[in-house]
Amino acid sequence: MITAASLVVALGTGYPAHAGDPRVGGDEGGTQPEQPGTDEGATSGNGTIGANIRISQSNPGSGGSTTTATSSNANWKPPVCWYEPMYTPEEYEEFIKSAYTTAAEPAASYARKRDKANYNKGDKGLWWQVKFRDDTYSEACPVTTDNWEIWVPPADPQPDPNKLTPEILSELAFNSTELPAPPVELSPRADRLIVNLGTRVKFRGDFDRVWTTASINYKGVQMAATTVATPVALKVESGTDDADPQTCTYDLVKGKSGYTVDSEDAGCNVTYRRSSGDGTYPFKASITWKVTWTDSADPDGPPRQPALPDGLSTYEENVTVKEIQSVNR
Repeated sequence: MITAASLVVALGTGYPAHAGDPRVGGDEGGTQPEQPGTDEGATSGNGTIGANIRISQSNPGSGGSTTTATSSNANWKPPVCWYEPMYTPEEYEEFIKSAYTTAAEPAASYARKRDKANYNKGDKGLWWQVKFRDDTYSEACPVTTDNWEIWVPPADPQPDPNKLTPEILSELAFNSTELPAPPVELSPRADRLIVNLGTRVKFRGDFDRVWTTASINYKGVQMAATTVATPVALKVESGTDDADPQTCTYDLVKGKSGYTVDSEDAGCNVTYRRSSGDGTYPFKASITWKVTWTDSADPDGPPRQPALPDGLSTYEENVTVKEIQSVNR
């Protein structure tokens, strides 16, 4: 695989990221043509990815702060790049001839190759173009300079592995998901914890599952995927070895208003055994979310495979632990 940056340099173009932002050319200069044939309504209030992928999300609830979901699997990565439908043959010819007019090699040869193939004019299908998740171009993209665009007929006998699919959409949706930070409240308060006194953990408010839909509806290509994140557990970490236990995990229970937890009667409550002195301890709370996905815009559709990793949302707070004479060590 090659990095996206090297792909851009090799082809002599900075174009791939977004529709409506073509910056194409070689060392001899370039043009900035308008994108032909862009459908109306290619954006949404929740944002877009690539050229025409819409992202929409349910209300994350809780009324507090949100944080971008992180994966519980440190090895999981969202797609770096993929192919999206972009041009009819006629639009592709217009794009190539305008964008590569003054391009240097190897972009000039690339344009001649497309011209020699007559842009597949007269055939049914679309030209799909590589798009990137972001504009840094720093990660490896499994696309070569010979395949900046690919021709996709209506019946695709051997789909390219980087061609946009519901599975890729599900990964993009997961990577775009905003989750509520754990709305925890400590009793006693974070600045008044006491040595040898159990710390009660509760939520400030209930919240429910969160779903995010990534979809495309462009030039007759329609597909969608929805990730559904369901909160299943709350883990709190004391931030010090001088606590018993150092961590506690509570199951989240769905009530009338959503998922919640109250650790008052729980068998696991953090008890600090030593004061924080003149400093503090870095208390952390994190919610584990079970993530499933459907191959439609319906969050209640049947879950699909392969499975996505669990999601995490985290909240951190410095706590002060005091030692008072009335509490025996």
